[in-house]
This record gives sequence, C-alpha cells and structure tokens, in this order.
Amino acid sequence: KLQVVESLRDAGRVVGMVGDGANDAAAIRAADIGVGISARGSAAARNAADLVVTGDDLLVLVEAVREGRALWHSVADAIAILIGGNAGEVGFGILGTVLGGAAPLSTRQMLLVNLFTDLFPAMAVAVTKTGDPEQEEADAGAPLGTAVLGEPLLRQIRHRALTTALGATAAWLLGRFTPGTERRSTTMALCAVVGTQLAQTLADRRDSRLVQVTSLGSAAALVALVMTPGASRLFGCTPLGPVAWTGVAAAIALALAGQRALPGVEDAIGRYWPKVAERLPGEKPGAVPRGAKG
Repeated sequence: KLQVVESLRDAGRVVGMVGDGANDAAAIRAADIGVGISARGSAAARNAADLVVTGDDLLVLVEAVREGRALWHSVADAIAILIGGNAGEVGFGILGTVLGGAAPLSTRQMLLVNLFTDLFPAMAVAVTKTGDPEQEEADAGAPLGTAVLGEPLLRQIRHRALTTALGATAAWLLGRFTPGTERRSTTMALCAVVGTQLAQTLADRRDSRLVQVTSLGSAAALVALVMTPGASRLFGCTPLGPVAWTGVAAAIALALAGQRALPGVEDAIGRYWPKVAERLPGEKPGAVPRGAKG
C-alpha cells in the first residue's frame, strides 16, 4: 500500500488513503489525505490520519468529496466574477479614456460597481453549489486542478471581461451619440457595467435562489439609487428616461449575445490561425534557415 501511494504521488496525483489497521498507518501517513476509521480502527491508523471517520458508513467519504469539488467550483466561479469583472471595467476605462479624453466612470461610480457586483452576488456564488450534473460527471475522473483551474478558469475570466467591456462601451456610446448630457452617458455606462455582470452571474447560476435574490436585489438597489435625484447627484449620475433605459437593456443584451458567440469565435481562430501563419512571409516553424546546415 505504501508503494502504491508513493508511486501515485510521484506521478503527480493527489492521493487519499483510507485504512483501519496498524499495517495501514505508513500509507495513511504518506498520502496527501490520510483517513482513519474510528469505529473499528487501530490507534496507529487513527494517529497517522489527517481526519477520522467516526462511524462505519464509508459512503460519507464520497459525499465529502462531492461537497469539496462543488465548493472548489463555486470558489473558482467567484474568482472569475471578481477578476473578470474588474478586468472588463479596467478595459472599458482605458477604451473610454482613449475615445473621450477622460475616464468614463468616476471613483465614486467605480465604488458603486464594486458594491453591487463584487459583494453579495459574488459571495452568493462562492457558497452555492453549481448544480450541474454534467459538469460533475465530466470532472469526476480528472484531477480537480485540471478541471477547474488553468485554462478553464482563464477562459471564464476572459469571456466575462470581454462581455463586461462590450456592454459598458455599447451603452456609453449610445449615450454619447443620442441627445443628452455627458452625465447621462456616464450613468448609462454605469448601469450597463453593473447590469452586464449581474446578468452573467444570473445566467451562470440561474437555479440558485440565493444568487437570484442577491443579483436582482443589487439591480433594484442600483435602479433606485439612479432614479433618486439627491443620491444620483451624489454619485455623479442623473435619473434616466425610458429611451436611456432601453439603450442600457439593448447594450446588455448585445453583450450577452457576444458572450455566447465567443467560444465559436475562439475555436474558429484556433483552427484557422495556423493556416494563416503558414502563408505569412518569413521562415516557417521548424524550417532550417537558409545557409544553415541541417
């Protein structure tokens, strides 16, 4: 048993060892997660273990693994919300500054964005299970780090950032090119930044009542703040009319449609870019430079 545990760890796997006898103690101690059985186990196995099962039903270990995987997925989703949303806000800020000559959102408005998107909705996602059986089945045979972190998490962050920036930019441009003040276009951008992120969160966890309540509550609080003249002026905003709200909704819908198209666009780029690179002038990958001896 000890040799099996050491071989798996040398191969880079995370190993759990369950045992109840004195002869299991060495393998339990060598594993990443050593589990002893208190009901019928020896003292050596219990002392070597990281955790001890107090009953005879070992199925609790299966439930514990499922719970841990679900929690890990939820934390990864919350990280994607925080990093992806903030990256999209930064991208929109840079693009708006380049196009308009000044930052499209003020410091107070950025604080509002973080308050309505990063606080309760992200916390709700972090403590809520994914509820996706297909995802759990697909990840069951793979190391959890491979299934959640790395490229899957980076892709999630990238898509959320691009979607957030697209929705905010579209609303801001609609505000600038329709009759109204600069404060109106800024308010439209603020609502689109928050609305796009909340819509993405709701789409990802549409079956979670907690996520629904926190996301819709944040959206309602934002609308109430914007439509209250005194509070709106305090944060550099202005109450919006029906045309402006329609523009915000259209920008959010456009961003969500773009998010759905992103995987296909990325796949197409991945398929066709190598062919384009082969046609570009210059040395081809793996080719021996002219004059060199191969």
